[in-house]
Amino acid sequence: MTVMETTGTRTDTCAGETRQNRRPDGDDHYTISEVVAFTGLTAHTLRWYERIGLMPHVDRSHTGQRRYTNRDLDWLDLVGKLRLTGMPVADMVRYAELVREGDHTYGERFELLKTTREDVLARIDELRGTLAVLDRKISFYADAGRALASERSR
Repeated sequence: MTVMETTGTRTDTCAGETRQNRRPDGDDHYTISEVVAFTGLTAHTLRWYERIGLMPHVDRSHTGQRRYTNRDLDWLDLVGKLRLTGMPVADMVRYAELVREGDHTYGERFELLKTTREDVLARIDELRGTLAVLDRKISFYADAGRALASERSR
């Protein structure tokens, strides 16, 4: 069972549009090696996510082999997006716990994601400032290079 399936309630889509056209051909049952190839995560990372509660209740085959579903892939896509935001792992685990707890945690989930969004916007502003500095430096060196080339050709 996945995080999304444990609530028994209406759920939102994890990370927006799914990437079903790029998914491995596993008929909604994927091995860990297929998920590794699809996501770029390592098997160690997938097992660690499961161990810390970020990816709980992964189904197993009769031989004990992990069997991931499309919902698991959607969840992993969301986790990847949260990682890109810089969200701490503890907050991601807390978010997963809140999802499992059910609809009554919408407010807390909202606040957690809203705070993360504010952090992302602050980082974007910081990166824009950094980009402006790089653009000025690139422009300076381009102008200096043209000036040197012009002087050499005289």
